[in-house]
Amino acid sequence: MSETSDFERVLPSYCKYEIRKRSPNPSKCALLVIDMQNHFSDIANPIIPALNTTINLCRSRKIPVLFTRHNHKSPSDYGMLGEWWDEKLIFDGTPDADLLPNLALDKKVDLVVEKKNTYSAFHGTGMEEILREMEIEEVIITGVMTNLCCETSARDAFVRGFRVFVSTDSTATSNTELHESTLKNMAYGFAYLVDCKRLESCLKIKEKSEV
Repeated sequence: MSETSDFERVLPSYCKYEIRKRSPNPSKCALLVIDMQNHFSDIANPIIPALNTTINLCRSRKIPVLFTRHNHKSPSDYGMLGEWWDEKLIFDGTPDADLLPNLALDKKVDLVVEKKNTYSAFHGTGMEEILREMEIEEVIITGVMTNLCCETSARDAFVRGFRVFVSTDSTATSNTELHESTLKNMAYGFAYLVDCKRLESCLKIKEKSEV
């Protein structure tokens, strides 16, 4: 049996699938913050520091920041979520539907996409049209839940022709196994992985190259 180094043992399980690496292009990129709402507070609050760092990094390079807010208004918009989650749906006008108060949201410049009622941030929301109008070609996915709305949004963005980046430390879900399973899938076939440190480093490099 071959020996495994301490370094290899502590690497997250998705790292072996991360064979493609790339840095976002600030002039063509947007940051999507998915469903950071009171309903998901137990999952979302632990990533607030990393997410706010990511938001501020992007804002410092004039990368547009778009927040989504998942909500339902009537049974006509439940779709399959009504069958799957039943009493756990998020209803518009309730505290659960509000964005978390400690997010680094700047209402003067950031856009909140309100019409999201399924896993994808692109389905029926006008998100693609907004991004095309802004001449965006790349998206960085952050928020919750990694394996549901974040993953579906990333896949949807990919098939719509956007280059996709997924944050490893600014996304979260109900457990590590589900989180890392999605990151494996993303790295294997859909998205480049980033985290706060990598994003800060690559944005600084891009900034220096533009001077």
